[in-house]
Amino acid sequence: MPTRSATANWKGGLTGQGDFRGKTGLAGQYNRSSRFENGAGSNPEELLAAADAACFSMALAFALAKEGYEPTSVETNADCSIEKQGEGWKITRLMLRTRAAVPNVDPAKFQAIAQATKEGCPVSTALKGNVQIELDAQLV
Repeated sequence: MPTRSATANWKGGLTGQGDFRGKTGLAGQYNRSSRFENGAGSNPEELLAAADAACFSMALAFALAKEGYEPTSVETNADCSIEKQGEGWKITRLMLRTRAAVPNVDPAKFQAIAQATKEGCPVSTALKGNVQIELDAQLV
């Protein structure tokens, strides 16, 4: 399997700023206010949310197809929370909200496949034990 790469650069102290770039062209800037307030720019939590949303959507589509259901769409929104704990900060929660259009699937079967996918999704698995991961999966 391939190894994926990205680079991040930070200049300055507390009021500094940084940028990141992935090998494929993914890029953005981040700073203190974009991470700990609502300032303009990206932040590591947004990137983590995007990674888990993309991973889960793809994994769920694959799992549904493997069970004989061909989804027409799977859309996942992920919210990643960071909280101050003691003297530091911790990523505490990742909420996945998935809406999928899957013809002919029984809702209970869909829920079982979605929950199993959450447990096996590579990004979610990497976070397991450190971050509370919740799933709200709905058929549309």
